[in-house]
Amino acid sequence: MKITRDVILDLLPLFVSGEGSPDTRKLVEEYIETDPEMAELAKDPANTGILSEIPVTLTKEDQMEAYKEAKHAIFKRMVTIGAVIAFATLGISVLAMLLAFYRLSS
Repeated sequence: MKITRDVILDLLPLFVSGEGSPDTRKLVEEYIETDPEMAELAKDPANTGILSEIPVTLTKEDQMEAYKEAKHAIFKRMVTIGAVIAFATLGISVLAMLLAFYRLSS
C-alpha cells in the first residue's frame, strides 16, 4: 500500500506534537525525506496552522476545573436571572399599588 500525502497530512499533527507512536514517527520521517514541502511543514508548523488542529487531552484535574468554572458561571447566571425577575415583579407590584392608590384618591 502506498502512503499518500493526505495520510501524512493527517499524521503530521501527531508527529509535530510528539504523540504519535514510534512507527508513525518513522513513517512520517521517511515520507518527509522525499517531500521537501512536507519537511518544511513539519519544521515550522506554527506558520501553517497545523498546531491548531492538534487535539489537546485534558487531565482529570483540568476537566474538574472546567466543570467547576462552568457550574459557577451557570450559578451566577441563575442568580442574575432570579434578581431580574424579582426586581421586575417588585416594580410591577409597586406600579399596581400606586395605580390603585391613585384610583382610590380620585
